[in-house]
Amino acid sequence: MTPHALVFVAPSDDKPAYREALLMLGRVALARKLPPPDVLSGWECAEWAYERVDDELCEEAAHAVRDLPVDWALVPMENRRKRLLVADMDSTIINVECLDELADFAGIKAEIAAITERAMRGEIAFEPALRERVAKLKGLALNALQRTYDERVRLNPGAATLVRTMAASGARCVLVSGGFTFFTARVAAAAGFHDDHANVLLDDGEALTGLVQEPILGREAKLDSLNREALALGVTPDDALAIGDGANDLAMIKAAGLGVAYRAKPIVASEAHARIDHTSLATALFFQGYRKTELVS
Repeated sequence: MTPHALVFVAPSDDKPAYREALLMLGRVALARKLPPPDVLSGWECAEWAYERVDDELCEEAAHAVRDLPVDWALVPMENRRKRLLVADMDSTIINVECLDELADFAGIKAEIAAITERAMRGEIAFEPALRERVAKLKGLALNALQRTYDERVRLNPGAATLVRTMAASGARCVLVSGGFTFFTARVAAAAGFHDDHANVLLDDGEALTGLVQEPILGREAKLDSLNREALALGVTPDDALAIGDGANDLAMIKAAGLGVAYRAKPIVASEAHARIDHTSLATALFFQGYRKTELVS
């Protein structure tokens, strides 16, 4: 059986959470007569190496930290550091859903956000939901795009560290979004991605036409991007880290060697290999065995 690492990450400013998680998970490890943990980041991240894993171990680990604001994962030691990063943008790499913020400039944010939420939860299909939302923005002046980016869009904590650290280690980093190229091009440059793929909003030179260029990049297109990027690198999806938060990310998350749900909708969180609910995107690096001293800020 492949050895695994049981790794946990606490918020960098919460020493009590780190101390308690170390104690509780340490008891789980001690019951299996394991040596002390390997500390990847002082007062933040530590891990134990398990030669044998089973469902009982997962249950014990989950129970041990169930009331603590820490993230944890049980990951194979083999092929641990990934050579490809494929990441969602909206509410993953950045803090907002760009389409919802655009709708705010049109005075219909609540209406659009309600549709977005249903699509993200997997309650309605992504492609028709995108067409419906974009149609409601017909006539919106193009300057709303730049205003949205300037005034609303921010990289989530750890985003640039995740991308730049993996890139510095030789991984290819690609932003794949069901959002729009206007935003992905800018976010990719800000975070350090090598490339980006997204949908194209159509306009008449002054305002949005209410249409999006077909075919729409949705769930299956994200999966195709993962497979295509892996093939171009001469690797397999097992060599990839995929991260996202919504239902249209689920196929690529499940196909990747390490699929991470970032503050995700329930359908995604329940099926991903690992979850980040309490800490920053840099936690995806600790899951891969990076040490604090290796991170590129």
